Amino acid sequence: MNALLISNSTNFGEPYLAWCQTHIDLFCLKNKINAKSNIVFVPFAGININGEAFPKSYDAYETRVKNVFKSWGYNNLKSVHKSKNKIKAIEEADCIVVGGGNTFHLVAELHNYDLVDAIAQKVKKGTPYIGWSAGSNVACPTLCTTNDMPVVQPKSFKTLNLVPFQINPHYLDPTPEIDKMIKHGGETRQDRLNEYLAVNQKTVVVGLRESCALWLEGKKMFLRGGKKMIVFQYGKEPYEVIPGSDVSNLLK
Repeated sequence: MNALLISNSTNFGEPYLAWCQTHIDLFCLKNKINAKSNIVFVPFAGININGEAFPKSYDAYETRVKNVFKSWGYNNLKSVHKSKNKIKAIEEADCIVVGGGNTFHLVAELHNYDLVDAIAQKVKKGTPYIGWSAGSNVACPTLCTTNDMPVVQPKSFKTLNLVPFQINPHYLDPTPEIDKMIKHGGETRQDRLNEYLAVNQKTVVVGLRESCALWLEGKKMFLRGGKKMIVFQYGKEPYEVIPGSDVSNLLK
């Protein structure tokens, strides 16, 4: 498999997809994705884009991503929501791109259109996959480590299962000074993930901080970007991994 799993699309104050452009370009170059390649975009996580609410948000999302990709030289990006035969569209893709947004809505639509198996089978046969935020979350066995509000109820929490571990995109470290100042009494992100691990004790969870990504190439996987990621396992102390590290052990 060849997959680029990105934590976030946009850093604060920067243009859309700016921070990860280099990583996407290198990934596309390595996988021979060019101006003529048939790039299929999955917009189902986008339920409120540029002031457009679902379902018009799909058109707005396609336009946003298409314009950026075209500016990079990838001229043939089309959204799967416009295809009458969505499974066929996936089967004919040279590259599959899944955007971020609400993971529950994304997964609900993937199941509604019978695309979970279609995408998984296509990617496992070698078709490159790029996802950010919710698009990275669905590369896991389930959506259960998303940060999102359950705005809809999917038929199943099962997702693409491209990697055997769970990802928490946009991972935020506890900030005790700020929490104390605003008298925050709720759980931190780490608390939430520990709750998940308490009932899924054999699962590994990767906290992907913003500005980092996982690059999967065959049986190898590396951490890219400018931030460390953090790995959680039940009953063990979390540990951090520096950018550039080989993290292929997580695929076992």
